[in-house]
Amino acid sequence: MKVTRAQAEANRERIVDVAGELFREKGFDGIGLNDLMQAAGLTRGGFYGHFESKDELASLACERALQASNHYWEELSAKPPAEALRALVGFYLSDAHCERRAQGCAMAALAADVARAGPAMQGTFEAGVENFLRVLEPLVAGDGPAGRREQALATLSQLVGALVLARAVRSPELSRDLRAAAGAAVMEDRAAR
Repeated sequence: MKVTRAQAEANRERIVDVAGELFREKGFDGIGLNDLMQAAGLTRGGFYGHFESKDELASLACERALQASNHYWEELSAKPPAEALRALVGFYLSDAHCERRAQGCAMAALAADVARAGPAMQGTFEAGVENFLRVLEPLVAGDGPAGRREQALATLSQLVGALVLARAVRSPELSRDLRAAAGAAVMEDRAAR
């Protein structure tokens, strides 16, 4: 039975969405095409009708995951700056976000994989990082645009680094302590300026 153009596009979208979750959960090398396509409800044979390679899919899935997270951050940033930053930090370092790797931040889940990927994937990731920084800059304190940029860079690094470490340790207490310390440092930096 021939697949309609609309169904083919829906299948492609489903593959990208499923891949985004599976790559965040298992890493680029942690999931094979067979399992990925099966999770999307399709057969491996159809993969190459949609994508040239797994790398192409990984880049698209990473881009979509970064955009989805950025959209959420933009919604939070609509509040007054201090309140928005507090909400963003609270969500980002929460137990739920830490535990839900597949639905969570692509930066924390995929940074190590992207560091080993090619320039195209790194460009996609870098664009995502820049988008997050644009959301953060108006929320943090700093002397002028350069000072806010520097503080946004530090804030993003603290948040992502804390989440990466919190997910990597076995102890729930250490995981919570890492996230709590990072959150306190971010908010203290905001209050001190």
